[in-house]
Amino acid sequence: EVRLVESGGGLVQAGGSLRLSCAASGFAFDDYSIGWFRQAPGKEREGVSCISSPDGRTYYADSVKGRFTISTDNAKNTVYLQMNGLKPEDAAVYYCAADIAAWHCTSYDYDYWGQGTQVTVSS
Repeated sequence: EVRLVESGGGLVQAGGSLRLSCAASGFAFDDYSIGWFRQAPGKEREGVSCISSPDGRTYYADSVKGRFTISTDNAKNTVYLQMNGLKPEDAAVYYCAADIAAWHCTSYDYDYWGQGTQVTVSS
């Protein structure tokens, strides 16, 4: 059974940092595309950052480039999202997702999802 468990969300002031973690199990972590998505109230779920397994590319949404960094620890089957310089518009529920062969960082391309972790940014 594929399982993704996020942690690390919370309340932070604008300009602050958080590191999200996603512990994965039940699949060959090295072989899957994996990414972070977010959804704010009333908005569609958007891709924040993904690592594509077919070509090894890393994607960042324009809104987070230079502030967020995705990384993996294959020994721990864990993916991280380091978020620096947080802005109020970054507030959302952040989800970790995985797929055997996702090329693009869109929610439609990912089959497996975690339960999400809330990030709140105060101004």
